[in-house]
Order: sequence, then structure tokens, then C-alpha cells
Amino acid sequence: MADLEHGEGVRTRQVAGLEVLSAGEPSERPPVLLVHGAWHGAWCWARHVMPYLADAGWEVHALSLRGHGGSPADSLNRLRLRDYADDVATVAADLGRVVLVGHSMGGAVVQRLLCRRDRPPVAGAALLASVPPRGVIRVTTQVAREEPGVFAMTNLTADLGRLVATREQVRNLFLSADADHEVVDWLHERVQQESYLAFLDMLTPHRPRRRPSLPVLVLGAADDRIFTVPEVEATAAAWGTTAHIVPELAHDVMLDSRWREAAEALEQWLPRSTAPSNGR
Repeated sequence: MADLEHGEGVRTRQVAGLEVLSAGEPSERPPVLLVHGAWHGAWCWARHVMPYLADAGWEVHALSLRGHGGSPADSLNRLRLRDYADDVATVAADLGRVVLVGHSMGGAVVQRLLCRRDRPPVAGAALLASVPPRGVIRVTTQVAREEPGVFAMTNLTADLGRLVATREQVRNLFLSADADHEVVDWLHERVQQESYLAFLDMLTPHRPRRRPSLPVLVLGAADDRIFTVPEVEATAAAWGTTAHIVPELAHDVMLDSRWREAAEALEQWLPRSTAPSNGR
């Protein structure tokens, strides 16, 4: 599948103007809705994770948040996390009771949606390498220290694309040192701009309020250079659970060399979110 834009059996459609990729067939189990992180789109799930979950018998969907992938937006830099949460709510409402899976910034979006009074019916939620309760302050400081010139220009121009402009930046942020060169090239060709206002939203600490009673998986990557293991553990504590840490895995848990280990952990957890009493 290394040379495919999308994995086998992945279909594309539109929901309220948003790009939605789909795989698998409906069943008695709730569908899985995948939410990508910053600089990414629904495409990041379609290479491996969507076919993997579909082969395991799950109906699975991935949306591109507005301004990402095939979902248009008038001005990406004006979008906030609440706008992204609205997008997830729109697609979730189209699908019915769902399991939400958010990666990185998508994890922040899912957490905010779960705490809203008007959230759609949710059977469970998985937070993969997610923005932690303290936000992105630590990693922002790290980037400023490692690439001061790039960081300064990023803020002067409100252009977050500067942080993913080179292959080296993409590998350093998202992938392991041993990731195949083809994967680095593939990812570098697809990453895009990100909303500066959404970045500012993530600088603000956010702890879940009105925490819903539902199963939550918090999964982290041991070699993640964006969110550390202690930060993943803080996310798990905020949701009343313990973190599952995948060794030798980098931030893009759906694309890195050991993506299958993360996908297996997610698929093994998913049945916990299917009980009819969940999602209150």
C-alpha cells in the first residue's frame, strides 16, 4: 500500500461541504470517526488505519476539518478550535452514535466537543498523542529554542506552515529517525498550513469540565517529540484513566514505522465503547 494515496476500499463523499473518507460496512457496532491533527487532513488515516479497522469489521470514517484536505474554508487563519469541533459534530450527527478518535490537535477538538452540552451521541473516545491539559506551551518553547529564526518569522507572519516547510522538519516533528524516506516524502508533500488562531487556542490550558461518563482511551508514543509521555499521562489522569504508551513510536501514530502497534491497541479497545449504556 506504500504507493497508494488512499488504502484499499476507502471511499470519498461530502457531508455539509466537508470531505469525509469512509471504509468498511455498517454493523450493529457504532461507526468510528477519526479526527486529524494540525497540518494534516483525513488522508493521514486512509493509508493504513482505515483499511486496518475496516478489515477488522468496523465502519470507519475520517473527516477533513474545514480548510484541510478537501474541505474548503474562506480563511484558514480565522478558524478556532470551536469551529473544528462544530465540523466534527456535523459529521457525527450524520453518522449517529459514534466513537470519536482524535489525534494531536484533533484530540483537543474531541475533548472540547465531549465537554459541550450539545455534543452528539458518543459511545466512546480515543485520544491519540493528544494535546494535553496544559496545552502546547512546552512544545512551543522547545521549537522556539531549536529554531529561533523560523519561530520568530512564524509568529510575525502568522504562518504556521513555516514549521513544516522542509523534509527535515516533517521527520523531526512527526516521524521516527528510521522512518522510510518514501514516507517522509509522502508526508512532506501533503502537510499544509494551519490556523494561527487554533494554535493560540491550544496555548490555553484546558481541563475537561462536565466530563461525560464514557470509555476513554488515551494512547501516547514513547518517542513523540511533540507531546511527551508525562504529558500523555496528564491527559489520561484528566479523563480518569491510565495511558497506553507504544514504545519506539513517534507523533504520527497512524503513519510512523510502528503504526500497526497503535492501530492494534485502538482496535482492541474499541469493543469497550460499544455497550448500549455508554455515551450518556
